[in-house]
Amino acid sequence: MRPLDGIHHITLITGDAPRNVDFYARVLGLRLVKRTVNQDEPGVYHLFYADERGTPGADLTFFEYPGARPGRAGAGMISTIVHRVASEAALDFWSERLAGEEVTVARETGRLRFGDPEGMRHELAVLQTDDEPLRARSREIPPEHALQGFEAVRALVADPARSETPLRDTLGFSELAPHDWEARGEHRGGRIRFERSAERGVPGAGTVHHIAWSVYRAEQEQWRQRVIAAGLYATPVIDRFYFESVYFREPSGILFELATLDGAGYAVDEPAATLGEALSLPPRYEPMRERIEAILTPLPDIREWRPPPTEQPPGEDGELADG
Repeated sequence: MRPLDGIHHITLITGDAPRNVDFYARVLGLRLVKRTVNQDEPGVYHLFYADERGTPGADLTFFEYPGARPGRAGAGMISTIVHRVASEAALDFWSERLAGEEVTVARETGRLRFGDPEGMRHELAVLQTDDEPLRARSREIPPEHALQGFEAVRALVADPARSETPLRDTLGFSELAPHDWEARGEHRGGRIRFERSAERGVPGAGTVHHIAWSVYRAEQEQWRQRVIAAGLYATPVIDRFYFESVYFREPSGILFELATLDGAGYAVDEPAATLGEALSLPPRYEPMRERIEAILTPLPDIREWRPPPTEQPPGEDGELADG
């Protein structure tokens, strides 16, 4: 089997979808590539933000539970999401932009830390890598300063060794530094760093629901069997329409997903040029569209933050990657 190909996506919870869209699509300049529903709860938004093509490795998604109480990361939860940027100049840009949005930032050489409106912690990092930069286009974010995809997550656990054993022995991660582990595949790498904490977390708005790692469809069942052989419960393969998923909890309680990077992709049910502009529903929910649309919160018009297709940079054809 080929190694896991880094982080596929990270899914969080929000209590306010309009504010969420404003922050992640306007302020951070990510592309809303899919406006759909939680396939287990179709009355709940599932919003997908990513790079221009919806590529695994830059895919940040949110379930909206309107008015959800604020959560707090604790043991057994992801506490911080680390994104790549190109340079110190990019950090200068983001420091000024976020401060202008009244977002508190903490700056040090090569790093910038801040929280989203619901308290989820993010970090921008200047790092040397050969991985393709995964950028979205925005009227307000110069391309050279755009976010470039995930580098890592920080995870709080009571006992790092409990989590690190299956990462090494079952999932094939490599330890780069104490408690710092990487899944590096054919296309890119993604890391998880364990930090010791005994504090109990509170799930809710502004917290991570799960993190997904990239696998190939042909090998997904083999990975599932490896997880089961390690003594962990894994779900059957679940068809999520845009990709396929297997879920399990690692020993500290963090919900992991193995998601296919060669699934159908986000352009399977709408044109790549207009991703995320209208509500997309998996076929089994299409007969319920009128009822579902009546429940969901109206969202801002994302087109005002998007450059027209004629402004596409040379060499980028706008084609959408799978997954």
